[in-house]
Amino acid sequence: MHAAARGAACAPSSPSILVIMKSHFIPAAIAAITLCACGGSDSGMSPPAPATPQRGQLIQTPVQSVGVYPQAGMLTQLAGSPLGQLLLKTAYSPLCIINVYHLEYDTVDPMGNLTPASGALMVPSGGTNCDGARPILEYAHGTKTDRTYNIADLGASDNDEGLLMAAVFASQGYIVVAPNYVGYDISTLGYHPYLNANQQADDMIDALTAARSALPTADAPGTTDGGKLFVTGYSQGGFVAMAAHRAMQSAGMAVTAAAPLSGPYALSAFGDAVLEGEVDMSAPINISLLLPGYQHAYGNLYSSAADVFAPAYAAGIGSLLPSTTAISVLETEGEIPASQLFSSTPPAPSYAAFTPATEPANLAPVFAAGFGPQYLILDSYRGSYLADALANPDGGFPALTGGLPPANPGNTLRQALKLNDLRNWAPAAPVLLCAGDADPTVFYLNTRLMQNYWAVNAPPGPVAVLDIDSAAIANDPYASFKKGFQAAKDAVILAAVAGGATDGGASAVLNAYHAGLVPPFCLGAAKQFFDAQ
Repeated sequence: MHAAARGAACAPSSPSILVIMKSHFIPAAIAAITLCACGGSDSGMSPPAPATPQRGQLIQTPVQSVGVYPQAGMLTQLAGSPLGQLLLKTAYSPLCIINVYHLEYDTVDPMGNLTPASGALMVPSGGTNCDGARPILEYAHGTKTDRTYNIADLGASDNDEGLLMAAVFASQGYIVVAPNYVGYDISTLGYHPYLNANQQADDMIDALTAARSALPTADAPGTTDGGKLFVTGYSQGGFVAMAAHRAMQSAGMAVTAAAPLSGPYALSAFGDAVLEGEVDMSAPINISLLLPGYQHAYGNLYSSAADVFAPAYAAGIGSLLPSTTAISVLETEGEIPASQLFSSTPPAPSYAAFTPATEPANLAPVFAAGFGPQYLILDSYRGSYLADALANPDGGFPALTGGLPPANPGNTLRQALKLNDLRNWAPAAPVLLCAGDADPTVFYLNTRLMQNYWAVNAPPGPVAVLDIDSAAIANDPYASFKKGFQAAKDAVILAAVAGGATDGGASAVLNAYHAGLVPPFCLGAAKQFFDAQ
């Protein structure tokens, strides 16, 4: 029988058969009977081959609902979160019901192999500016050490970011898409491709593709993709958001605007600063994710982990993070140092002046904490890195020259950092960069160098730069966020002094700065920026 004729003979004669054939759970016996009745017993026929999984394809259809948050429920959730409490001190009021889904989709690993990933899809409904055609906001989260992290679980104690996305954006009428990243939640990959610009951009694009195919959802059938796309992210996520924007623009995808926040965009300069002695507050965690991730991707960072890592840590560090064991337990058990990245003994006498670095003075205590006897990185490796940095300097650190990454780095880690450095493109869509200039975790150097690169080397579309830790000026569109940040910082200082702090609360502010103070205010500024587009 000709294929067209066979299809006509198999046309269903009643609506009930249509329902059966659309089901994803059709029993095998019913399927066999249906095929026989339609000529499926022809000796020349064979069942169609299963569809080959594709990037951005949903693994689970329909997407799994994991929570519905009415306006009052969102206020309750925020009251139980430290960052949520900061948000509640502003003029915040949720407008929409939020329907939260666990998104499962196919993406690729650094080798280009298909691999499963997951994330959150948050769909607003039930109010003015909640239903109908709505903008999509894609969010990239910050560094996580928990292998089971799931940004769709808004009740989890380690998911302030997911809660802020729901509150700041979804409750205000944005459809939110937020990947967990490969290496987390349902991912089967045994590591996380940390700060791998191409892979993480692919993950973002594939999460967006999957989310769009899931819309509209059964719980919010009136909420649809309105065509506007905004991209943002914080910390590691600021880097991922910028890398995704770059990839989307290169692929011809329409991005309405982007707001990378407190991200390590100038990776080469940032790496040189850390190795020179400006050890950031979370350096052991960052390095324990970064080096194994680049080793998996490029295969040339070291022949053995013992070439880079101190003997106390070398055996297990390559597969340590992300982990199902809490980072505090790993530190207590001696699997990773809490703060010490380098030995207090410099690799050579010429490096003594910045072992540790002492400038800027306000961050000197953070840098000093990165040195000691329980160091993670061998002196010999630090010395070889620094020798290459002196021979092939970055144009943004230690001095601002051309502002570009090094032309020809010889050290393989510096080569990987240059490969993933984002000083190599210019956005066509409007961009807001927001960060705090006293950040001890992701140095403001990154924002300043990105701003300089765009201004000097590749003039982009409109770019706004917001130092959230600066004083408000006349006609400042972000004055309320700056004032809110200062008030939050003052509250930390008062609490520390009342608790007996002898440094005037300075260390308390540094400890809270990156993860506890900046996020709600930069996210609020991003929301205002996006609303205006």
